[in-house]
Amino acid sequence: MDQMRTGSFLKALRRERGWTQNELAERLHVSEKTVSKWETGRGMPEVGLMLPLCELLEISVNELLSGERLAGEQYRGRAEENMLSLACDRTPSGVKVAVCTAACVLLVVVVMTLILLAATLIIPVWARICMIVCAFLGVVAVIAPILLVALSTEIFLCPTCGKKFVPTARAYLFAPHTLLRRRLRCPHCGKKGWCRSLLRGK
Repeated sequence: MDQMRTGSFLKALRRERGWTQNELAERLHVSEKTVSKWETGRGMPEVGLMLPLCELLEISVNELLSGERLAGEQYRGRAEENMLSLACDRTPSGVKVAVCTAACVLLVVVVMTLILLAATLIIPVWARICMIVCAFLGVVAVIAPILLVALSTEIFLCPTCGKKFVPTARAYLFAPHTLLRRRLRCPHCGKKGWCRSLLRGK
């Protein structure tokens, strides 16, 4: 997949309809900045937004990923290329979850060890502060990839329309949540609710 090609294709389709970036963004319940990022090839629409985007622009997902209108045998060939490309880019969700779990366990062990050492060892104050700072940096270093794994493995089920979607990174990070649910706005129906978290492919 060529992100620049897809971006130019999206831009052309949007202009054909006489829409501004902001008007397209409002129809998809995303920011204007997100649409700009797609059109400049700095990112691709998230999985949960692809179908609504394609419906608005009257194209198929295959055409979106190919960055051009397709017909006949060309359509089939491109579909195979796009599926292979997506397959190569993805690690199975189970593997990602296992890595995430291992990272969490490692994080707890390292942080608890550093805190216990800082509390019990007879060391200078500066050394104690260094150990606490290291524990904090360890938390940050592990939480960042854990969030990236979560973003790439979770999909959410809208309680209103029953459709599945992938939220934007911003919405995911700042949404109120419990262990299994997040309060998110569904890109399909536009309603906000407590959406249930599922592993992709479920």
